[in-house]
Amino acid sequence: MLLSYQYNITIEGEFIGWQAEQTTGDIMNALNITCHAVSVSNVVGIVGPTLSRESHVIAPFGETIGIPVISYSATDPDLSNKNAYSNFYRTVASDFAAAAALAKLFIRYNWTSCSIIYQNDAFGTGGANAISKAFNNSRLTVSQMIVFDIATSSIRGDLKSLLTNAATRMVVLWAESLYTLLILQEALESDVVGPQFTWILSSSISLNSFDQTFYNNLIGMFLIEPAVGSVVNVPINTTLLDAAYSIWQQYEPESFPGSMNVNDYALFAFDATWTLIQSLQQLCTSKINISSSCLSFIGSSYCFNRHFINSKLLLDAVSRTEFLGVSGPMQFSDNVTDRITGLYYSAKNAQPSSNGLSFVPVLEYFHPSNWRIPIKENIIVWPGKTLTPSSDRANLEGVHLRIGIYEAAPFTIVEKVIDPSGHTTIKYSGYVLDLIELLRQKMKFIPIIELASSNLTYNEFVRSVATGVYDIAIGDVTVTAVRREYVDFSNAIFDNSLRIIMRKTSAVNIDLFSFLKPFSYDLWLLFFGTVIYAGILMYIMERKDNEALQNQSILYQIVMSIWYSFGNVVGYGVDFHITTAAGRLLTAGLYILGLILVASYTANLASDLTIAKTNNIISGIDDIKNAKIPFNRIGIVVGSAPEEYYLREISKGAQNYHRLQSMNDIYSSLLEDITVASFIDSGTAEYVTNNMYCNLTLVGNDFDKSVFGIVTPQKWLYAQDLDVNILRLRETGELVKLRQKWFEIQQCPSSSETSTAIGIQATRGLFLVFGVISILSLLLFAWKRRQNIKNRLFQLIYLKESSAERKESSVERKDSMSRRSSKSSEHPQNHSITLPEILNL
Repeated sequence: MLLSYQYNITIEGEFIGWQAEQTTGDIMNALNITCHAVSVSNVVGIVGPTLSRESHVIAPFGETIGIPVISYSATDPDLSNKNAYSNFYRTVASDFAAAAALAKLFIRYNWTSCSIIYQNDAFGTGGANAISKAFNNSRLTVSQMIVFDIATSSIRGDLKSLLTNAATRMVVLWAESLYTLLILQEALESDVVGPQFTWILSSSISLNSFDQTFYNNLIGMFLIEPAVGSVVNVPINTTLLDAAYSIWQQYEPESFPGSMNVNDYALFAFDATWTLIQSLQQLCTSKINISSSCLSFIGSSYCFNRHFINSKLLLDAVSRTEFLGVSGPMQFSDNVTDRITGLYYSAKNAQPSSNGLSFVPVLEYFHPSNWRIPIKENIIVWPGKTLTPSSDRANLEGVHLRIGIYEAAPFTIVEKVIDPSGHTTIKYSGYVLDLIELLRQKMKFIPIIELASSNLTYNEFVRSVATGVYDIAIGDVTVTAVRREYVDFSNAIFDNSLRIIMRKTSAVNIDLFSFLKPFSYDLWLLFFGTVIYAGILMYIMERKDNEALQNQSILYQIVMSIWYSFGNVVGYGVDFHITTAAGRLLTAGLYILGLILVASYTANLASDLTIAKTNNIISGIDDIKNAKIPFNRIGIVVGSAPEEYYLREISKGAQNYHRLQSMNDIYSSLLEDITVASFIDSGTAEYVTNNMYCNLTLVGNDFDKSVFGIVTPQKWLYAQDLDVNILRLRETGELVKLRQKWFEIQQCPSSSETSTAIGIQATRGLFLVFGVISILSLLLFAWKRRQNIKNRLFQLIYLKESSAERKESSVERKDSMSRRSSKSSEHPQNHSITLPEILNL
């Protein structure tokens, strides 16, 4: 106002006067003060009020008497409605712009959710609603909205419980400076500020007003507030600003804080006042030819009965006003009450300084663009005095976590260890324990490991998390739809499927004539019938023209023709050639028949011999579904995922299996021949058959693919933190290394592996048939040669007798030989014939 004097700005030859009133935040008090001021003087415009809740009353009052109201700090978005507040203007940005800036800040740092604490008045409610709308448009989440009651100066509810039980660790505080101090003090005492939580304030406060013991908790806090052009390095009216500062120092030097420390809202207030001054000047200049005063009122001195005559002209002048102010370019719109140019925000970060703690500018925002780093860059110190941006999710750092584990090798191996002093302790090892240690190193929680009772079923183990026995449970627990009804699961910690486990059996007895099984009995009859039929046809076609068949008996000709047909079918060939065209055509048919039959026989025989190598009575899950094993001989652990699969896919709900209580029961029941087969998780199956039970084996391919997950309570606060760290372990290959460590070892002898070679057992029937055929061949040969052998035997006997007579004539040469010769002549039949002699025949 004093500056307008220096610039010699007058209305009808008079300087513009003013009257200042101090409101207290009480709505009725603000209305009373304003009414009194209007009643005693010709007030043609109001600068203020400060608070949104006061503006909701003063703006309609100004409309009643026809004067403009220009606020420099009321930010409630509801005040932007031109229809409801036609005479209201403001030089500060609406909270719609602040909410948009806040949403973009969250996107910048990958934050997805927050809790909002707001005071229950127009400012707090309007700001909270604007943030919710902006977040919803940006696909962000407001987890909860916490009310601070300004009447009782307290939070509705327990602040510590509300914040710690929320999934987010971002807190937006939308309150005036006075209430911000009270809320923060309670939050500090409840230990819900830093380093676990990141707070974003909407009102500036003095951080040094708190006890120094809380300073470390306050570091990393953010303040987002409207800013003037000089803060973000855009042009402002420095001439006006320097002149204003000069007047300030001239008339009240003791209150001037220095040009660098003037509150931005003071500059908004200056531009609001200058807007009114210029609008009045335009109004009265345009009315220069009118005889009446441009500032005339009608009505009585009572405030509600007064009305400014040139109200519409003055409001139009305000709407048209456009200039470069001390806060930036000033311009209004006919559609909204808000300022439409020069909307800036500054994000400040609470950091240690020489004077304790202070807010340091770290980012700047131009509506409606995006956040950017200022020319003078300052690093951001995040809660916990770290340079790593905060996470919006709840994390487990420093949290005591009760972890239930379930004994099942190699996931959890329980051993009793005796130390040198003779004390027995329980030692846990395995895949699960290594996984817990990896997660502890990354997430820095404090694990309290508890072994579940061996009497618990898997379903009971899972339900113990829902009932609060454990915070989480880790083991070979399959994620199923039924279990998800009462608990949640983390990301997969192990890829799983089911396998069939059985006891190894001794070598199976092979049918001696298994080599005949590739063809059915009927097909063999058809085959030999076809050969005989073709042989008879060949005899008919060739007997007159084929020299090989001429001059032979009919039986001989028929047998040779059949032999010819057989030889061509099996690909052997025969001793004579076909001479007739009909015979050649029939031979071609035999070739085609032989080509298909021999190929089919070979393929089926190879398949049968391969299958015959296995000792198992089933080949996979399909055989179990087809009841090749009695259902009561299939062992299933009750309360487990395999039980769910069995009931769903095999028995259709019938509990007709052999009920087992634990994993150990699976192995013992198989070894004792109580059960024939069981379902077991693939990882466990591979481990136990390779390292613990070498006389058990796996049958068929895996089925019912699934995953193991960590059991967590539904809507667990730390679920996202756990999932993210599990994914990191998977991405870095740590889970693969764990699997290799525990599941690729083998202590059972490698000789237990099934050989790929076909043994004698599978083909001994074939060799037996060949032996029989060879003996028959020898007998046939002997039968054909029987007359020649008889004649040679008689000749051999005759030669032996002649030799004996010659020996008798030489008695005088040797007396001893006489007796032998005599004996030989008396019993010539005693002379034996040796095998070599027969063969020589």
